[in-house]
Amino acid sequence: MVEHWSPKPGVGRSSRSSRAKLFEMRKIKIYFQESFNELIHKVTWPTWKELQNSAVVVMIATGIISLIIWVMDYGFQNLLSLIYGAFGA
Repeated sequence: MVEHWSPKPGVGRSSRSSRAKLFEMRKIKIYFQESFNELIHKVTWPTWKELQNSAVVVMIATGIISLIIWVMDYGFQNLLSLIYGAFGA
């Protein structure tokens, strides 16, 4: 089956044939089927215990990084206050 396009430039683009649309829908369906199959059969999901351990590690790392940023902020604040005080600003 041949798709027909309008030879007149002012008419605009013609729509694709129903066969082309059906082919696209089939490709989308295959994509979702393959994605589902991969998620079910090929992905190794963590156990509940592994998930809990990872969450604890993330919380501890977040706390440590927050503490480091707070210490740096406090130190720079005091340093700049000292510098501004020395110049009488």
